[in-house]
Amino acid sequence: MADAQETSITLSRVIHAPADELFAAWTDPALLEQWQAEQVDFEAFEGGKFRFETADLDDPSVAHVITGTVAGFEQDKKLIELWHYEGDDPADDSTLIVTFAALDDDRTEITIVEITQAHSDPESRIFSMEAWHEALGELAELLE
Repeated sequence: MADAQETSITLSRVIHAPADELFAAWTDPALLEQWQAEQVDFEAFEGGKFRFETADLDDPSVAHVITGTVAGFEQDKKLIELWHYEGDDPADDSTLIVTFAALDDDRTEITIVEITQAHSDPESRIFSMEAWHEALGELAELLE
């Protein structure tokens, strides 16, 4: 069995925005649609459901859909989300832990930890790290 290090990735970035604005960008569907997915439903409370849909870049008739549940919710501080990519084996579902640490009134360090058995494959870890790095760049561009 793979250890925790092999099944998770962690990324951190300081974004020049207050923690409450950054948290809103992770929980408000209108803001999520500006950086995370094309169509978003998100219930911002513990136990809430979410759905992200984005068209495939190579074939716009194909939709990539992620559904899940908000497993933990601490306003402006922490989100825990259980993710399922439609069409994938449920064994490849992931847990996403996002923390928001206010450094001062205008800067927040965001840390993402993604845990999934799929990350026991190094290519999966690399792909996810690159995807989250790009997403955090889009998020920073939106808020800064």
